[in-house]
Amino acid sequence: MALFGTDGVRGLANRDLTAELALDLAVAAAHVLSEKGAFKGHENSRPKAIVGQDSRASGEFLEAAVVAGLASAGVDVYRVGVLPTPAIAHLVAEGGADLGVMLSASHNAMPDNGIKFFAKGGGKLDDALEAAIEARLKEPWERPVGAAVGRVTVDESAQERYIYHLLSSLSSSLEGLKIVVDCANGASSRVAPKTYLRAGVDVTAIHATPNGLNINENCGSTHMESLIAKVLEVGADLGIAHDGDADRCLAVDHEGNLIDGDFIMAILASTWKSEGRLSQDTVVGTVMSNLGFMKAMESQGIKVPTTAVGDRYVLEKMIAEDYVLGGEQSGHVIMRDFANTGDGILTALQLMQAVVSTGKSLKELSQVMKRFPQSLINVPDVKKEKLSSSAKISGAIEAHEKELGKSGRILVRPSGTEALVRVMVEAESNDQAEKIANDIASLVRSELQ
Repeated sequence: MALFGTDGVRGLANRDLTAELALDLAVAAAHVLSEKGAFKGHENSRPKAIVGQDSRASGEFLEAAVVAGLASAGVDVYRVGVLPTPAIAHLVAEGGADLGVMLSASHNAMPDNGIKFFAKGGGKLDDALEAAIEARLKEPWERPVGAAVGRVTVDESAQERYIYHLLSSLSSSLEGLKIVVDCANGASSRVAPKTYLRAGVDVTAIHATPNGLNINENCGSTHMESLIAKVLEVGADLGIAHDGDADRCLAVDHEGNLIDGDFIMAILASTWKSEGRLSQDTVVGTVMSNLGFMKAMESQGIKVPTTAVGDRYVLEKMIAEDYVLGGEQSGHVIMRDFANTGDGILTALQLMQAVVSTGKSLKELSQVMKRFPQSLINVPDVKKEKLSSSAKISGAIEAHEKELGKSGRILVRPSGTEALVRVMVEAESNDQAEKIANDIASLVRSELQ
């Protein structure tokens, strides 16, 4: 089984993802991603790496292992501490680093952790680079000694430089807005409230006191209940929810209605098109993008090419065709005018900018699309690798697709980050979507044992 999933290497910390594996991955990544001639031992020829983490307790020993691996491979390491994943991507690009490493399992529960790598320029690794790193684990190598070993530095200005980058994306102050932000007790807990305040926003922050154990615990973008309650309690204009590493942004309007990634992209695409900012009148989605989003964009003359799930695939498409906006229903939104990866805080700022620039509430802006009813069932503890070879499952999907016609769609796929199969059905009614999803999910359980 491949070590890398949809977004890096992820697993139960200290069981699947051990300190030994983290060190070995760091060494292999240094060898693959560093420029040729980087290990000659001269001070100016050593490669440079940025290393950050989210707020998980396990990130402390995993970060130490990664730093040790990189430095032992002759890489100069700059430790930036607890910062969002997109901050690492930005800092790699800004500082001309050869690679970046983020210790995070994103929206997963606290016991999990993960390692995400960024190449020179701040982009996520493609499949070929990940395969190359995996292939070079534990290979024999000549270890640098003396002055040729890497040096380790704490970069105390990294947070401020990242905040400056975020605020530079705004064309005007956001003064007058009142918001609630749920930081998921994660990597955005310090940065997000501080950034929104400096943008002129009246901010109430919740779940912004990480203790190493409470990340994503009944909070953040996977648990919106407390955000909705707080928005209604304080009379905020809108609410923002981030996940553990803050590369996602979901929102709620002043009435507590969910504004997911599809709505956010629809709002931004519509607003940017009217302002002449939407390159080629195109926004890139994924196979999980809601059918309502597709139809709404079509009605406005906006094209929506789709990719596999994963914001790196969205980015690959955007770069290849020179598009500026793309993302996922989950809240990963990429805006290439400002960044080359999904950034939850940046997305929230641009969403609030759309509210301010149009003079409309978030609820009014969200009327740009109507969400098709969707049923999503995660089927755990199955042999997901057998999905593609099951004739019974493919036959059932085909039969239900004929039933739906053009008024719905079905997507059944193995998760790239977890040991489960996802069954997604969209239809004109909730009842129909749920019935078909349950039928297929039951078949998946029985066939993939």
